[in-house]
Amino acid sequence: MNPYYPHLGSPIKIAGLTLKNRMVGAPISLPEIGPDENLTRDNIAFYGLRAKGGAAAVTVSEGVVHCATGKSHTKHIHLDTRMSLPSLTELASMIHRHNCVASMELSHGGKYAGNRSQSGGISKRYGPIDEVWPDGTHVFEMSEDLILEIANCFGKAAALVKEAGLDMVLVHGGHGWLLCQFMSPNTNKRTDKWGGSFENRMRFPLLCVEKIREAVGPNFPIEFRMSGAEYTDGGYDIDYGVKIAEALDGKVDLIHVSAGVHENRDAFVITHPSIFIEHGCNVHLAAEIKKHVKTPVATLGGLNDPDMMEEIIASGKADIVEMCRQLMADPFFPEKALTGRKGDITKCCRCFSCFGAYMSTRTTVCALNPMIGREREHESAFAPTTPEKVLIAGGGPAGMTAALQASARGHQVILFEKNNRLGGQLLCEEYVPFKQDLYNYTQLLAKRLAETNVEVRLNTELTPELARELNADMIMCAVGAVPVVPPIPSIDTSSKVVGLEAIHKPKPAVGDKVVILGGGLIGTETAIHLDGMGKDVTVVEMRNDYAPDTSEMHKIALEATLRKGHVKMHLNTKAKAVTDEGLLCVDENGNEVLFPADSIFVAAGMKSNSAAVEALRYAAPRFFQIGDCVKVGKVLEAVHGGYYGALDI
Repeated sequence: MNPYYPHLGSPIKIAGLTLKNRMVGAPISLPEIGPDENLTRDNIAFYGLRAKGGAAAVTVSEGVVHCATGKSHTKHIHLDTRMSLPSLTELASMIHRHNCVASMELSHGGKYAGNRSQSGGISKRYGPIDEVWPDGTHVFEMSEDLILEIANCFGKAAALVKEAGLDMVLVHGGHGWLLCQFMSPNTNKRTDKWGGSFENRMRFPLLCVEKIREAVGPNFPIEFRMSGAEYTDGGYDIDYGVKIAEALDGKVDLIHVSAGVHENRDAFVITHPSIFIEHGCNVHLAAEIKKHVKTPVATLGGLNDPDMMEEIIASGKADIVEMCRQLMADPFFPEKALTGRKGDITKCCRCFSCFGAYMSTRTTVCALNPMIGREREHESAFAPTTPEKVLIAGGGPAGMTAALQASARGHQVILFEKNNRLGGQLLCEEYVPFKQDLYNYTQLLAKRLAETNVEVRLNTELTPELARELNADMIMCAVGAVPVVPPIPSIDTSSKVVGLEAIHKPKPAVGDKVVILGGGLIGTETAIHLDGMGKDVTVVEMRNDYAPDTSEMHKIALEATLRKGHVKMHLNTKAKAVTDEGLLCVDENGNEVLFPADSIFVAAGMKSNSAAVEALRYAAPRFFQIGDCVKVGKVLEAVHGGYYGALDI
């Protein structure tokens, strides 16, 4: 019995396979596959790192069973050709190397096939019914011959996976993909034997499971991923989800309960929980389903805390917990939890940096873990270095990350922070409920620093004179950014005007009626925070959009959250002056409009602290800039800049 988490650390038998603990790496998009559409060495290393950290099993995403009709994006692993066998075999070997079970997700995009596919091959889209979308896209009703062909392909794909040496499969029947399209009464309006009643809607998914079982035998585990509820207009609820699970009970070996429909914007941030949604948001779905089935049940949904996971298993809400983004932020989460090191876990802050990179550049990154997407670089040690005296100016995430990495490489490091706490700008997140994971990350970095030989000098600004006195070999400048203050009358003198310091308090130092000058990410998130506290909030933004400086995925979460609140957003509106009554502006028609305010929060942007940078530039033989003082960015740029900057010493 594990002394720290006896339930989370206990083994569980799934069909003929024993999982060493209750933590599983759920399917997650992998780095872009090769031009021959086979797994690359980088793909294999990505999953190898997930397996190395102690998870009982890692599921590889996303294998498509019928490429001619089923590809929904470019990162599909082709499971309808034996040309995939060599790379799949190497993948299984890599995962097994770390005493981890290897699983493969079997999927088909259905009517969404081709949505993001850049490699061609989808000439016609097929779904349960014939339909024409508002943009003119024609989805054709699947014929019975095609239904039977695809069901057979699920079986053949599972056989290929087993031949490659993987240990189990996950059938993707959730998130609005093909099998979910057939199961849901919202998308399956057929009147033949493949629709019209619950039993008929389940006929195709159950046939696919049957074909898989025929192909792999009785002791090869089949996991079935389903949405416990769709969370869309007209979509099914948990009561219907229970019926789906009951139909699967005894036919599969693990029922994996997720939520939502992937192609619906509002449901997307439930499927992939945003910062505005509580951790474990989908656990209640699994807990309800578990009451009605004998098959083991898995749950997931923004889980990043081993204490919460232990309670889920101990209380019987689920038998297994699964993680996606958390195993990017810290692949060693399972090992740390089960060896009493939960305080050293880097918790996913759900910033959507990973999704943002996936959608924009097709790359794989994690804001808090520079190793992600570069796993092969870390498979062997970096070149040795000659120890130097390194002075770091600034104790934010960039400076702390650089100090940790430089110290680990053997350098003598002194970190200077002019304030009385480490954390930099992220300290402003301390009292923002939906930013607790990000704030806690700064405290984790500070804790790690305290366990090294890095000398930390608080309340001390690094000056050129001090750097020369200490005879530094190198200065790493991480002095961050400073706020942009628009040049409008009275903004520097009015007592109504406040900045980030007003938010960094248990109770924000603002009045009841707040006008936020600037609708970028900082302004928008501050508006949501103050709105949640009952303030009357108005945002004024001179551009024609709010939060243009965030990723598409986080923007979806912002939209969904703003719709539920009371924030008033005024775009194409330019501030003219601060008055005794509030903020005087000019709207898009050229008319003056006054927004009454007790407080005016300035969120007009940030700019690099260039003055502090130039003061230190020639105070040591070598000089390196990292973080916001190079270019204002997000936590990803700060952490990665500090990490790789230290490797360049």
